[in-house]
Amino acid sequence: MIITDTHTHLYSEAFDEDRKKMIERAISQNVSRFFIPAIDSTYTDAMLKLEADFPESVFLMTGLHPTHVKDNYREELQHVEDMLAKRSFYAIGEIGIDLYWDKSTLNIQKGAFRHQINLAKQHELPIVIHCREAFDEIFEILEEKSDDDLFGIFHCFTGNLEQAKQAISYNMKLGIGGVATFKNGKIDQFLNQIDLKHVVLETDAPYLAPKPYRGKRNESSYIVKVVEKLAEIYNISEEKIAEITTQNSKDIFGI
Repeated sequence: MIITDTHTHLYSEAFDEDRKKMIERAISQNVSRFFIPAIDSTYTDAMLKLEADFPESVFLMTGLHPTHVKDNYREELQHVEDMLAKRSFYAIGEIGIDLYWDKSTLNIQKGAFRHQINLAKQHELPIVIHCREAFDEIFEILEEKSDDDLFGIFHCFTGNLEQAKQAISYNMKLGIGGVATFKNGKIDQFLNQIDLKHVVLETDAPYLAPKPYRGKRNESSYIVKVVEKLAEIYNISEEKIAEITTQNSKDIFGI
């Protein structure tokens, strides 16, 4: 059984004390594929080191996180372009719109999102979307950019059934993680109405730890709790959940 964590910040400072052990713990639980989203240029060196330390298991993205779209966002976007010119990546992410922390940057967040979607199309890469309190704004841009070259993952999907179907209509898989195990997460109530071919697994470690670790630091090994929950929701084996969602990740990332 191979489990794929399609979204995990393994370079985070939260893992500075035990990063190697934490990754080995995940691998021992059959979690052997880690896709690593970018935040901004300050994390690039840490991401490259992570890849060098675990070349068989770590796959990098590049991009500018919406909460880091600040006054210097043009320089940050240039860094993304420079990285794409230097080497290969598996996705542009995480990108999108976040209106939870700062609504004043909406216009430049939209601009950065559009620009990075264009980069993804130029490089024939998937996008990995961050959406917080911004479904309407995200969907507006996806509608504008929608074509056969637009595809990717709607990371940490927390919307309703209608929003899930809309995301899928733009060639997006739904990134399902710890929220599916929360009592008030709600997505567990309709997820079985979504064909499993549209789902990938993620942790978003060190954030959003699943039950029974909720409120603690999340780590990639905890994705097994998400596998257990989806096996219950879809009424199939954990092995089948792992097999289908890993194949879905291969379809998106090309590896």
